[in-house]
Amino acid sequence: MAVSRAIFRQYDIRGIVRDDLTEEAARAVGRGYAALLGESGARGAVAVGRDNRPSGEMLFAALVGALTESGVDVVDVGVVPTPVLYWSLHNLSVAGGIQITGSHNPPEYNGFKMSLGTGSVHGEAIQRLYELQARGDSGGPTARGGVRAESVLERYVEDVSARVGRISRPLRVVVDCGNGAGSLVAERLFGRLGLDRTTYLFCESDGTFPNHHPDPTVVANLQDLIAAVRRTGADLGVAFDGDADRLGVVDRDGRIVWGDHILILYARDVFARTGTGQPVIFDVKCSQALPDAIARAGGTPVMWKTGHSLIKEKMKELHAPIAGEMSGHMFFTEGFYGHDDALYGAARLLRIVADSGRGLDELLADVPKFVSTPELRIDCPEELKFDIVARAAEYFRRSHDVIDVDGVRVLFGDGWGLIRASNTQPVLVSRYEALTEARLAEIRGEMEGWLRAQGVSV
Repeated sequence: MAVSRAIFRQYDIRGIVRDDLTEEAARAVGRGYAALLGESGARGAVAVGRDNRPSGEMLFAALVGALTESGVDVVDVGVVPTPVLYWSLHNLSVAGGIQITGSHNPPEYNGFKMSLGTGSVHGEAIQRLYELQARGDSGGPTARGGVRAESVLERYVEDVSARVGRISRPLRVVVDCGNGAGSLVAERLFGRLGLDRTTYLFCESDGTFPNHHPDPTVVANLQDLIAAVRRTGADLGVAFDGDADRLGVVDRDGRIVWGDHILILYARDVFARTGTGQPVIFDVKCSQALPDAIARAGGTPVMWKTGHSLIKEKMKELHAPIAGEMSGHMFFTEGFYGHDDALYGAARLLRIVADSGRGLDELLADVPKFVSTPELRIDCPEELKFDIVARAAEYFRRSHDVIDVDGVRVLFGDGWGLIRASNTQPVLVSRYEALTEARLAEIRGEMEGWLRAQGVSV
């Protein structure tokens, strides 16, 4: 049976387990990746990890079976957060890596994030992988590959804790792992940083996510963290998504601090230590407060496309020290390896807060307070979502300035609205921002009214 092309997306492969993401699909990915590895001229073993979703074991067996049958040696790094697989690419002798993960998606999803060398496989390379597997090309091996296990979690914790150092003053912190793969690391890492007044929520590894879904971009998923911060009098709280590459933050009053504002703190810290004039990359969902703050701090703000692969590629192009997304993906080349890592990002944020002697609210007190919505997700069939975005660009460009680097960011002068197609789910993503609640409602009403006229249920 042919493998569905729909699961081969812009920056990873993702689908519903036993629907379009089957055992045969995993084998096809293994064959295609082996052929892609051969085309690249790379030689060496491939690191393979998986998050803690129950389907990971089946997908791992099928993927690794196809890789080894194709002559590729596999280094099994076990059940790990996605950033630990990325870390392995820099610290093990491997030619690339594959992480089996559903990331922030619901439990019925899973997928593959792939790398060649230390760079992400995305865009045209993923479509090339699809073509290679479709024609049965696996690179023409001469001998079957082998599998060996490598334990990396403790080495990762040692590396991150050495880079961040012990926190300079006592902080009371709440950590919510949402039962995701971050549960395997969080207590060890934050303990190593000298945080002995930490409250851990749902830090027992369980890939069925029995308490709340681990996606910190959804306000409902942060309610347990907010309540615990207020109950314990914590200085701040941090949360991770299912594979610990997205960071959520709340301040000491239980207010959510979205990724665009956390990136302001990282930028100021980098500029203070390494000098100004450097680019900082952020995605189209971010508040106008972010580029304004970066410019005021002496940096160069660069708006770019959403997606971990696309952001990392832009970072390399511009030699940016840091980058981030509204969704909580945070990337660091200054002091780290250049990939998104919510565990490292949380540790680095704690260091900034501790060294400042102030709270998050005080550190961000000078940032203008725009009124905005969180990231909103609107169900939309895969086959329609990109066409709707294209029509939105055509419509709104008639009367407004439009930024179309990724979707449609419509500029209203005193606010903006965004409609873009998700590359990971059958949804449209929207967000709105303005100077006042009344103006926000007007901008949102105008854009959602247009969506409803296209038959989209908002």
